[in-house]
Amino acid sequence: MFSITLKLMKKSARRLIPAGIAILIGTAFIAATFLFGNAMNDALAAQSTAQLGGANYVIAPDAGKDLTDKDQDYIYTRTVNDFQLGRIRATEGVKDARAGYAGSVTVTRGNKHANSYVITTAAKRTLLPVTITQGDQPADSNEIALTKSVADQLGVKVGDRVTVNSQAAQYADKTGDSAGDVGDKSVQNADDASAHNGDSDNASGVSASSDGANTADSGMTVRVVGLTDDPNGAYPYYGGASVLSDNVIAAMGGSDDFDELPTLMIYLDIDGEDDEAATAAVARINALLPKHFSVQSRATYAERSIASMSAGETSITTIFLLSFGMLAMLVAALVIANTFQVLVAQRRRTLALLRTIGANKSQLYVSVLFEAGVLGLIASILGVGLGIALMEALCRSGLMQAADMNMRLVLSGPVFTVPMAFGIIMTVIASLGSARSATAVTPLEALRPIELTDTRRAGVVRAVISMLLIAAGVALCAFSVWQMSEKIAGRDSMADKQYPLVLLAAIIGCALIFLGLVLSATFWLPVLMRGVGALVALAGPSAKVAHANIQKNPRRVAATGAALLIGVTLVSTIATGAASAKQTMNEALTTRYSVDMIAAGTDMTGKQASEAAKVKGVQSSIYAPTRMMTMKDADGKSLSVLVVGVDGVDALRKVVRSDLSGVTIDGDSVLMPKYSAATGKDIPLDKSVTFTAGAAEAQADATNGPSGNDANGSAENGNGQSGGTQTLTLKPRKVDYRRIASNYAAVAFVDASHFTNGGIKADGHIMLMRIDAEGAGVALNDVFTNVQNVFSASAGVTVTGPVAARTQWETMINGMMALLVGLIAVAVLIALVGVANTLSLSVIERTRESATLRAIGMTRGQLRRSLAVEALLLSLVSGVVGVVLGTLFGWLGSYMVFSLYGDTVFPFEWATNGVVLGVAALAALLASVAPARRAVKTPPVEALAEA
Repeated sequence: MFSITLKLMKKSARRLIPAGIAILIGTAFIAATFLFGNAMNDALAAQSTAQLGGANYVIAPDAGKDLTDKDQDYIYTRTVNDFQLGRIRATEGVKDARAGYAGSVTVTRGNKHANSYVITTAAKRTLLPVTITQGDQPADSNEIALTKSVADQLGVKVGDRVTVNSQAAQYADKTGDSAGDVGDKSVQNADDASAHNGDSDNASGVSASSDGANTADSGMTVRVVGLTDDPNGAYPYYGGASVLSDNVIAAMGGSDDFDELPTLMIYLDIDGEDDEAATAAVARINALLPKHFSVQSRATYAERSIASMSAGETSITTIFLLSFGMLAMLVAALVIANTFQVLVAQRRRTLALLRTIGANKSQLYVSVLFEAGVLGLIASILGVGLGIALMEALCRSGLMQAADMNMRLVLSGPVFTVPMAFGIIMTVIASLGSARSATAVTPLEALRPIELTDTRRAGVVRAVISMLLIAAGVALCAFSVWQMSEKIAGRDSMADKQYPLVLLAAIIGCALIFLGLVLSATFWLPVLMRGVGALVALAGPSAKVAHANIQKNPRRVAATGAALLIGVTLVSTIATGAASAKQTMNEALTTRYSVDMIAAGTDMTGKQASEAAKVKGVQSSIYAPTRMMTMKDADGKSLSVLVVGVDGVDALRKVVRSDLSGVTIDGDSVLMPKYSAATGKDIPLDKSVTFTAGAAEAQADATNGPSGNDANGSAENGNGQSGGTQTLTLKPRKVDYRRIASNYAAVAFVDASHFTNGGIKADGHIMLMRIDAEGAGVALNDVFTNVQNVFSASAGVTVTGPVAARTQWETMINGMMALLVGLIAVAVLIALVGVANTLSLSVIERTRESATLRAIGMTRGQLRRSLAVEALLLSLVSGVVGVVLGTLFGWLGSYMVFSLYGDTVFPFEWATNGVVLGVAALAALLASVAPARRAVKTPPVEALAEA
């Protein structure tokens, strides 16, 4: 019997292609999902360990422990000296050790300047996270290996000399204090994974708040001994990193001694040929370390880094994508069921003949299941191959590099076993109904067309199960929304400690609702079809016939409609979620950053500001003087404040996204932020605040020779205040604006007259800009780049702000939308296959009816139009329901995920949903072509005789 089955398969190969395509799509999706998860984990591991270079061990803070604030302070105040780096290097089994310290410097040659990220050197090249492409790594004093891009920008080569400077070095030079006493520690020691996962503006803005020294007139002259490249993306935000000798990087960190630099990481190259020797070396090193630090293997560090970066999101993403793969396989099952119904109907004479010559029911039953298993195996193998090919193409295309993810193809067992097992099992299950239908009739009954009927009992059971599934799904979704609303409101919620479970409950709830609707489609979908069809029937005879034909077999209509429903719902959910993500995150960035773009520096000129204001996409801007000062809040805590002089609050309204209604700025008042940029906590203020520029700073200002001061820095400074100190006492007015400049606890706005009348001496300037790239018809990234180019000639000016973060976020969303295009393609195939199968089976069953209609005068064109209208009704009604469901699911998912970041936006994607419905309609029309050709090709007399 198996040989007969294989021969029947060979004969019906063309009819099996639609079901094979459906299985192939589903298994390819599942295989690609596993491959994507593998590649994502591999890329995260590579990204998290890229800064380790060739280190096989790393000294890092212990993870997974309940650390107090005191413990955290202890960890973040450790210096190189605390790790006894010399003794570690001398430990038996240790080949080399490198302290993890990094920061930003300005590199100058002649009148050219460039900013570069810098890291510490090592005795061996292998321990460096960057590659030395020319020359050598710094070994002696006063040496640097520049990134190739910086070298090209400055026009230098190996052997040339350049000047390096930094804000920390300038501050230490002017005040005699270490730069470690000011600013953000993560900025000064950003050479660790946690710092790079934070706000990239911090690292890029190290020199943004310079205190007034000109890098062209000061700094440290060093010799270029090599050029570097960053092939592994260890420092993707900075275009690579330069390498400095120990004495130079210490000076750039504002210290006279390398051992006094703060650090969190020590990278180790331990002899790993002998496991016991390596274990012994690790034990000896652990005995030298400060508390809360330990030696971790590279693999352990990678695992912990991935866990901290993803916080479980990798697994959630995989589950999320796999759920779509399962839905694709569910669609495939519906298409397979229709395909085998067509096959059984078309083989009715063959089946009758087999029964006549002795084949029993069980043999025919097993034959159909065997045929389904073989089809599932072949299609699943092809699907896995397609999934691998698609993932390989994605990796080679470099599309993920836009999100700084270098992905590669990583094969694993589940990539092959899961989709193949799922494809075979789903195919066999989908064919059970057809096998039962083919064997439950006598040989004589098999000569007649098969009519699919539902028993009342089956209908009742299905209805009860569907209602229970929908009720359970609604309850889970409601519970998840309730828990999230409690969390957002600041009340006790399960989402505080078990957020993944709450999110999973929402996902399961949506799945249950959708499964319940699919199972009950036999009841509600024909009712919708009947209502819409009644209106369409008014269009003419073809529409009336189509409307009548749809009502004949509700079960098959529901199966086809469900297949379309799944595809459209999937696409609409993703489209709604992507749109909500983009709008919600844009709103969140707007809330967290009150200014779109900031340029700040000591050598900024008014001419540059004017040119920047003319950049296309810059809607409005203000150019203002600044001064770094200190103040004490109501609790007596000292805060660093950037004081900015503006011409009234009206000028500020043009660029600051905050409610400034009823606010004024005059000579006696100062506008202060409500929350600290450093801690995020409310800043308590008295009725008046006093801003102070320290005596050492005032002395340095006097030495630089401002008008009205003597050259040797006498006791009286430029504003006439004695004691070498500038003070300004004003009445504070608090407004909720945030992160104007993240390097300061607060940015205060005062009347510009304080700078013009000598009350405050400016040590720099700032330009605040509001961006409208969409209105100007330019890309957001182009605006950011063009503004940077305007200030490229000034070494002390940096451009920061949420525009960079928004650009990266939009790149990620656009990548998601690219995935959406692929999902739309899947929906097209599903629609084409499902509708074609349904219409094909309808044509077979209605052979006599079609012949009768032709005999009484219906033309071939009218019969074609009848099938086309039937296909359109199936696709559009199911499509509209899918759009509604997808939008609701997308809104729920967006609320569950993005409400953590801000007020969730609930958009309706008119354009995308319109495209989806248009594609579904077009697919339906195409799917009706082949069945219509079959229906009109047979002459009426011959069809009546055959039927």
